[in-house]
Amino acid sequence: MKIIDTKLPEVKIVEPRVFRDHRGFFMESYHKQNLAVHGINMDFIQDNHSLSKEKHVLRGLHYQLQPYAQTKLVRVISGAIYDVAVDIRMGSPTFGKWVGIELSEDNHRMLLVPQGFAHGFCTLTEDVHVQYKVDAYYAAAQDRGIRWNDPALAIDWPTNAPMLSEKDARQPLLAESENHFTYTQRVSP
Repeated sequence: MKIIDTKLPEVKIVEPRVFRDHRGFFMESYHKQNLAVHGINMDFIQDNHSLSKEKHVLRGLHYQLQPYAQTKLVRVISGAIYDVAVDIRMGSPTFGKWVGIELSEDNHRMLLVPQGFAHGFCTLTEDVHVQYKVDAYYAAAQDRGIRWNDPALAIDWPTNAPMLSEKDARQPLLAESENHFTYTQRVSP
């Protein structure tokens, strides 16, 4: 696996090796030891799978509060999405900054979204299957979100008129959201 840095140092693109031939392809979509070699040590405990039938379905921006905060490893099984992670850690030098990348069935890339980051995606095609691993179970009482079009974030989504759930349509702005994540600078040995 190849690990690619993004402009948010903790958010990583994971690019697996894909072996193709006339029959199709083979790849390892998750390999704990290979990720650990790159310093990614997660104990994923749940897999989630969503289907979005239409183009421009937007899901997010979502996160969970502690003690149920989640790290996610997101991939697309069919179709394509514009996947976004937003730093919501108070005191972080990249607080309120975001990164967006295309994940698709063709590029096989995955996005690692750590705890302390809100996550969302917008479908670029119809019939999109997204699967993601998480390291904490879903906890409705800790489920939170941020409005997809918060002007303070200025995310460059691929549409101005997405299809939203009722819940996502009424999420608060980042400045109004409940958030207790704080940035801790890592000290090198």
